[in-house]
Amino acid sequence: MTDALTAEVLRNALVVAAEEASIVVVRSAYSTFIVEGSDASAAVLDARGRLVAQSMATTLMNSMALRTALPELLADHPPETMRPGDVYALNDAYRGGVHTNDLLVYRPVFVGGAPAYFTATMIHVSDLGGLSAGGMAPLATDIFLEGLQLPPVRLATEAGLDPAIEAVLRANSRTPDKVMGDVRALVAGTAVAAARIESLLAEHGEKGLAAGVDDYLDHTEARTRASLAALPEGRYAAAYPIDDDGIDLGRTHDVRVTVTLGEGRAVLDFAGTGPQVPAAVNASASQSLAAAVFAIRCFLDPAIPMNDGCLRAIEVRLPEGSLLNARSPYPCGGRYVPIYAAMEAVFQAMSDAVPERAIAASGILQPFSIAAVGAPYWIHLAYDFGGVGARRGLDGPDATGVHFGVGRNSVPQAEPVESRCPLVVESIETIPDSGGPGRWRGGLGSRTVYRFLADCHVTTRGDRLRLPPPGRDGGLPGRLGGFYRRHLDGRMERLASKVNNVRFAAGEAFVVETTGGGGLGPPAERDREAVRADLAAGRVTARGAAEDYGLGPSSGVR
Repeated sequence: MTDALTAEVLRNALVVAAEEASIVVVRSAYSTFIVEGSDASAAVLDARGRLVAQSMATTLMNSMALRTALPELLADHPPETMRPGDVYALNDAYRGGVHTNDLLVYRPVFVGGAPAYFTATMIHVSDLGGLSAGGMAPLATDIFLEGLQLPPVRLATEAGLDPAIEAVLRANSRTPDKVMGDVRALVAGTAVAAARIESLLAEHGEKGLAAGVDDYLDHTEARTRASLAALPEGRYAAAYPIDDDGIDLGRTHDVRVTVTLGEGRAVLDFAGTGPQVPAAVNASASQSLAAAVFAIRCFLDPAIPMNDGCLRAIEVRLPEGSLLNARSPYPCGGRYVPIYAAMEAVFQAMSDAVPERAIAASGILQPFSIAAVGAPYWIHLAYDFGGVGARRGLDGPDATGVHFGVGRNSVPQAEPVESRCPLVVESIETIPDSGGPGRWRGGLGSRTVYRFLADCHVTTRGDRLRLPPPGRDGGLPGRLGGFYRRHLDGRMERLASKVNNVRFAAGEAFVVETTGGGGLGPPAERDREAVRADLAAGRVTARGAAEDYGLGPSSGVR
């Protein structure tokens, strides 16, 4: 009992170390997007490259990047060359990173004169160059158009930030002061987590902490394998399409997966996925790994911790040179597009395996940036979410998306945005009838209207805006969203899903409509009272109730 209790206390202490680092980054950062949206990640890893713990706010997209990139850092900077106080950084998508604006920062924690653990933090800094402000380059045809690439470098020593690296970062940013404020926040987060690990070392000893970490990972592996063993054995295949790549608007791309379940393990093989293309619809391997792991974990015990033990039971095969494992110089900034398709493909394969837990396809997040036409630069980088697909027995949640990269909480509130940018958020609302009709209705999409008080540039990177998320088992697709310009005379103009630096005039408005989730089961089987409740709540209109569900005036509709 005492040993079990000690183990549980130690596991939670490791998570708290990462959690405290994440909080420090949020409270110290300069970018409003981070401060208001709490968009910061932190993790603890060991010198073997194993993910030990991550903060509660850390997304799988970020923790998989931190895990995948650490061996690359150690290849360039061997442990024997590291000194106490050293801090390292990189953003190279082909070496474990995400895209150019996501900085990964590591600090070694020494035991007996050698690094034994690493504390790591990661955020999307405000700007590191590229075609568009804020790291958005939806029409990039190679990585060089997406901004500064940073191989593993020593960012700081015990004496402070390396002046040469700081000069490089400043020279490549439209908002250098904010970027350096964010960088210092990242460094501070690693320092706090390192202090917590050192405290655990003092309390448990070198061998005690190492044994505790091994036990934690073994415990997680055992729970993961047990949960996988409860799933039906077999091979399940599925695919999901991408609307277009922004360059060739008439060409779709497909992500394919075969999920093999059996003997307490899962193999997710993405053979057959389309090849990498010179457009911003590719992803790095770390991001595709995150998509696959997230999707399979949605069908496992949700209480299983996220660490390297979980990954031992899940094998992910990503063909090199594909949309899910791009190589230089193919751009990776649009990683959300292919990895959300990968996630959806796994969801549909697993819905075939476990039909009682099936889910229809969802609307996904729609990223965009709004930026000053020229200096002085201001940037609003944001996204909004589509509706979640209906699940067996449950309607899909409205405007929250199925996400493993960011959450609804990271969408900034209107007031901070209006206080720092020359714009007014006129309205934010859900869109009636946008959820796919079905026995269980898809979640609604949303509509947000930004009216500009000064000329500005708008950049968008969307998908599932031409091919709607399909329903399942007789359910109907969700309603398509889109990006729009509202002209001064009130006329609405639909923009392409992927546009770069479209100039808006003061007084014009930018309208973001997100796609609804697909329905599950035939709409005719939906409970009549559920339709009436949707009507009363404004989730469906009288027309929608009549056309989609056959509920007319004689049924009590007004």
